[in-house]
Amino acid sequence: MRRLLRKFRDIFLVQIKYRKYKINKGFHAGKRTNIWAKSTMVIGKNFYLGRDSFIETDCIIGDNVIFGNRVAVVGKYDHNFQQIGTPIRLASAIRDKHYNWKGIDLVTRIGNDVWIGYGSTITQGVNIHDGCLIAAGSVVTRDTEPYAIYAGNPAKK
Repeated sequence: MRRLLRKFRDIFLVQIKYRKYKINKGFHAGKRTNIWAKSTMVIGKNFYLGRDSFIETDCIIGDNVIFGNRVAVVGKYDHNFQQIGTPIRLASAIRDKHYNWKGIDLVTRIGNDVWIGYGSTITQGVNIHDGCLIAAGSVVTRDTEPYAIYAGNPAKK
């Protein structure tokens, strides 16, 4: 019964909630997850998104990728902090229809066969190449090399 509910939930997410994104077969998202992109969200085959994780930036994800629990893929420029005299909470934000500040064209790319560990954060515009492992709790702020292990804050090879 539990397996059936999980499958039904994944179908609901792909076909209803996230229907505007390109999500391939084998998608699974744990509880309390969220996906949002301004314009580009492509998720490859056999993607696993651990519970309490979220993706909140334009992102292209390859095949056979696993995100542990509490992984975040986040924007660098979600609010225009250079609007002098405007509180950051009221400044223009990337979710606004007419947003035209930094970060609008940045796409995060995650290659094939990547594993991102528990509690890691990936920043907007980073390229995580094929076969990479990102250790738990890491903060990835720069591109990685293929088939390497990265750890720390900021993450280092």
